[in-house]
Amino acid sequence: MKHATVRANAFAMPLTNPAFPSGPYRFVNREYFIIQYRTDPDALRRIVPEPLELTEPVVNYEFIRMPDSTGFGDYTESGQVIPVSFRGQVGSFVHQMYLNDHPPIAGGRELWGFPKKLAQPKLAVETDTLVGTLDYGSVRIATGTMGYKHRALDASGEAQKLAAPNFLLKIIPHVDGTARICELVRFHLEDITVKGAWTGPAALDLYSHALAPVAELPVLQVLSAKHVVADLTLGLGTVVHDYLERPAVARRRGAEPEMQIETHAG
Repeated sequence: MKHATVRANAFAMPLTNPAFPSGPYRFVNREYFIIQYRTDPDALRRIVPEPLELTEPVVNYEFIRMPDSTGFGDYTESGQVIPVSFRGQVGSFVHQMYLNDHPPIAGGRELWGFPKKLAQPKLAVETDTLVGTLDYGSVRIATGTMGYKHRALDASGEAQKLAAPNFLLKIIPHVDGTARICELVRFHLEDITVKGAWTGPAALDLYSHALAPVAELPVLQVLSAKHVVADLTLGLGTVVHDYLERPAVARRRGAEPEMQIETHAG
């Protein structure tokens, strides 16, 4: 295979049979169960990277059911998202996510920098209760419950919330083990149609685990919960901050220029 052919076809690994297709990535009947809770602000400060800033000491714990997604198939996801601001723009920082399907794990990490790991999340209705669970191996690490469709929410308002910017810390190592890419990435959900949104009484339990540390952001008080069903497109990203960029003063002093590496956030 010639050099030009490699370059032209180098979308994702493996070269001749990528783990996921190119986008856009459309999701139909994507189902969210989101529990917002108050947590320890000091724990959040240890996790949220500059230049992002905390807006309030809360976390959104999410269970997401995706039965129909372009290229990724049918899977479920669970994890923690933290409200933040970036240069005055309010959004969310995706802290950690766990899911049960390899293509979106590979695509999410390689394209955007989603902090995804393999686990076994579930989201289902049990009689009168919406139930979300997350198991890491055989160990239960999260259980969320909500009364099923107790009260409807405004669909247009929920669509606006889903359209807010999201931030990720994309890290790709060099072959020598050092960081080759370390970037703050911003992305949006697009073409959003909310088909229904509801709220109800909710509870959330998180359990300690060495390799899935969701409980390091402890639940101090459950604030609210919602169940949302929507169609949407997962937009590609843009790099808004490069942690490896050399200061301009160093370049002006005549330091040797570093090799320029072409990067794509998505």
